[in-house]
Amino acid sequence: MPCLHRYLLKEFGKLCFIIQALILVLFVFIEYLSMMDRFLNSDITLLGALWFVILELPFMFVQVAPASVLLANIFVFGLMNRHNELLALKSSGISVYSLVKPVVFSSLIMVGLLFFLSEILVPFSITTAHDIENTVIRGKKNVLLDKKNIWIKSGENLVHFNFYDPSKKTVAGITILAMGENFQPRFRLDAKKGFYLKGVWWFEKGIQQTYNAQDRGYDVVNFDTTSIHLDLMPEDLERLVKKSEEMGIFELRDYMDTIQKEGYDATRYVVDFHGKIAFPFVCLIMALTGAAFGMKSHAGDNLPMAVTSGIIIAFTYWFFHGFCMSLGYAGSLPPVPAAWISNLFFLCFGVICLIRTE
Repeated sequence: MPCLHRYLLKEFGKLCFIIQALILVLFVFIEYLSMMDRFLNSDITLLGALWFVILELPFMFVQVAPASVLLANIFVFGLMNRHNELLALKSSGISVYSLVKPVVFSSLIMVGLLFFLSEILVPFSITTAHDIENTVIRGKKNVLLDKKNIWIKSGENLVHFNFYDPSKKTVAGITILAMGENFQPRFRLDAKKGFYLKGVWWFEKGIQQTYNAQDRGYDVVNFDTTSIHLDLMPEDLERLVKKSEEMGIFELRDYMDTIQKEGYDATRYVVDFHGKIAFPFVCLIMALTGAAFGMKSHAGDNLPMAVTSGIIIAFTYWFFHGFCMSLGYAGSLPPVPAAWISNLFFLCFGVICLIRTE
């Protein structure tokens, strides 16, 4: 590897580490203080609260890594531009595309790191953080969670939801057991679907068995639609259901296939699956864009302006990517375009900027 490439890799690694560390430290400080009132009103200790915030760091590392790559490249090439090092290199016959080689190499390493974290560390840390939030901070100790099965005690009722769709706020595979004296079930309700409307849960296409004390048997009634008051809100279920960030790519794929085989709408998970594959490659796109911006002549004269432009680009990507993913959740875009269209758009933008720089 040429000395120039080793120098660029060293400078990039150093600046990327510093920027990433500053962002994460700032996140811990802000998140800890912003949630202090919730921590003080719960049973969690201050050290436990700090551990809860630290558990969110791997997820935040993955989310802000593309922005760190972008800013690090702007700084590296912007400083070289300010000191006329780029001019000297170009005068020696070294092209922009040669300078970009270590940028591509380092960004591919970051892509691999993000895949590793998203598959191994992030699901574990986020799952642990959500367990602490539900059991300690929110005090929801009457909940048993499986990959997709939710068991929860609501008053005298034991409620089971086989599947909850956060986008449509509907449930499927419902079983409700109402317990009476001496743990004698008063009634059992099984329904195919359910939804929440104006403070009441409505269930469709099911069967209800009600205990008859006279003959000590159960009266069975089939229904098309019935309503029950439960001490549960859709927001409660949304916090309890296992989210895509709590699963790795392969686990999410298996979960998605299981949901589809059981006949449920898995659109949200299909979009998230493709989004998990597409997102790490943003590091490569941001690296090319950052290098192009850092090499422009005005970056050497006004480096803060170049950095500000980089921050605007990062926020624009996050907004555009989130917008496309939302269209995918709603079914307005197919899952693959919803996950990849923002990457393709910004890749074209970065390549055009690099060509114009050359």
